[in-house]
Amino acid sequence: MSKRVAVVTGANKGIGLAIVKGLCKAGFKGDILLTARNEKLGQDSVAGLHSEGCKNVIFHQLDICDQGSSLKLKKFLEEKYGGLDVLINNAGIAFKNAAKEPFGEQAEVTMRTNFWGTLWVCYALLPILRPNARVVNVSSFVSKKSLDKCSPELQAQFRNKDLAEEELCLLMGQFVQAAQAGDHQAQGWPDTAYGTTKIGVTVLSRIQARVITETRPGDGILLNACCPGWVRTDMAGPNATKSPEEGAETPVYLAMLPEGAKEPHGQLVWDKTVQEW
Repeated sequence: MSKRVAVVTGANKGIGLAIVKGLCKAGFKGDILLTARNEKLGQDSVAGLHSEGCKNVIFHQLDICDQGSSLKLKKFLEEKYGGLDVLINNAGIAFKNAAKEPFGEQAEVTMRTNFWGTLWVCYALLPILRPNARVVNVSSFVSKKSLDKCSPELQAQFRNKDLAEEELCLLMGQFVQAAQAGDHQAQGWPDTAYGTTKIGVTVLSRIQARVITETRPGDGILLNACCPGWVRTDMAGPNATKSPEEGAETPVYLAMLPEGAKEPHGQLVWDKTVQEW
């Protein structure tokens, strides 16, 4: 029997690092791969965790915006472990409110990381999920708030349980084009790049869960989106209400759902509670 393995993306600091620590403290039996773009920052974080007693944490480089990087990680997992048991897609970015970059540029860059990067990791790693695997896509409560600011037509599309992944990808592309043209609000989109990318992550999770149910029935795989809450990180700033450890609680809970659990699956979960979409 191959050793179990978990992967956490964007994990050298903030919520990602707290998730790795949380998996270790929750007693994950197997290796936990802390991944990050920057090798030195990642290795430093691993060394810190080792000194805290989390000896089962290993670093692996991963830039989610580089499809080749995800494929390298897939090859490593297949060769060393024969598959994957837990995937937590945590890596993401947000521009500060005071950012000077044009909104169209912010939309393109944020979408490339938060939506396309997450999708590319999933393309590489979902095919090697073992039975009873757990997948957690870190979204945000901002996705729900942003959905409510979309036009009724867009809301209906994003709530459509039969929406195809290709249709979602087209919608995400349309938002970026509209943002670059400066008429995204006239086209029914909210005035937030981050929020729109996280609509994409939440809806992608619903689609992926549906596909897993259809293509791998009986394998016991559970896939959900979650909201960590407003967490004190470099991204959210010092005034946020939750510590990184508190932000990690729901992702870790979903990653550690016991074998045989049937739900949640394909849901947006916040504070361990399923949210209406």
